[in-house]
Amino acid sequence: MHRVELHYTLRRDAREALLRHPLFDLLRAVDAHGSISAAARALGLSYRHVWGALKRWEQELGQALIVWEKGQHARLSPFGAKLMWAERQAQARLAPQIEALRAELEHAFAAAFDPNVQWLALHASHDDALVALRAHAARHAGLHLDLRFTGSVDAIAGLNEGRCIMAGFHVRPQAPRDSISARAYRNRLRPGRHKLIGFARRTQGLIVAPGNPLRLTSLRDAAARQARFVLRSIGSGTRVLLHELLAAEGLPEDALAALPRAETSHSAVAEVVAAGDADAALGIEAAARARGLGFVPLADEHYYLVCLQSALEHPAVRALRAMLATPAWQAQLAQWAGYAPWRSGEVLSLRAELPWWRFKNPRQEGPH
Repeated sequence: MHRVELHYTLRRDAREALLRHPLFDLLRAVDAHGSISAAARALGLSYRHVWGALKRWEQELGQALIVWEKGQHARLSPFGAKLMWAERQAQARLAPQIEALRAELEHAFAAAFDPNVQWLALHASHDDALVALRAHAARHAGLHLDLRFTGSVDAIAGLNEGRCIMAGFHVRPQAPRDSISARAYRNRLRPGRHKLIGFARRTQGLIVAPGNPLRLTSLRDAAARQARFVLRSIGSGTRVLLHELLAAEGLPEDALAALPRAETSHSAVAEVVAAGDADAALGIEAAARARGLGFVPLADEHYYLVCLQSALEHPAVRALRAMLATPAWQAQLAQWAGYAPWRSGEVLSLRAELPWWRFKNPRQEGPH
């Protein structure tokens, strides 16, 4: 049994929270470039260093990592490929927890270096754009987002219970009063108490293998062809969306050939498909494109941020709203596949965006 030791690095501008290991940097480089010398150049290392490191790891692990054949490019051995995919899946599954751990450490260090720094606790449904927002806010607005990824339902519950100042969730535009989304969120949101803030429009769809070998165009296709389907975890906004799309096609919730393990993020389901362990998943386009996978769009949705009305003028909330409205942030967001700015930073009417509530008379509606 091989043991794992973890460490972290303090830097002024760290853009990602991956737990990096030099072996996997080597394997990825060889896999991408097809030779030790090209991999060494890509990594800024010497051929001798890369060759020696690979040999030391082969001795340590007791397995060949690279296959060389005369006249052929270097390639990963079956063990090396399996090891690299296992690491990528582990990274994707742990990404939300790693982000939360990094936020916790940065909060502690920020308090030590600058006790007056602005800090905003944000619990949200997993979204890669929020990771980019977190880095952008720190660099350009001096605002530190304590970002914790959880299911949409749990994020709103955290807001209502005082565990965060802001929550993030997503629904299809103008989801009907009798929709599954309405049933999931209506009792947790209340006009007059909560305020929506626009964040983005994004596309969700089927993440499939390159070239879409099963020719899937819908969830009905996935069910009919018994495509191995990897689900998001219960309570996630994407799981709610999946049930809504299945209902729209007249399919039961158990229509799909679902794998037994559900995943916690779009990155994680995409890695399962990329590894060949699943044929399809419901997720965002950016996660599919980042891994060279196919994507079949199924639904556009609005991603909202929500806070209590009483927190709307909180200095950190005002700073975040102002930053979301800047051309610099909106241009960055537009570069992500399947994303577009959508009323970013605007305070929106809960009743207008989510027309799910009925009131007997205007006095019961609360302040607008």
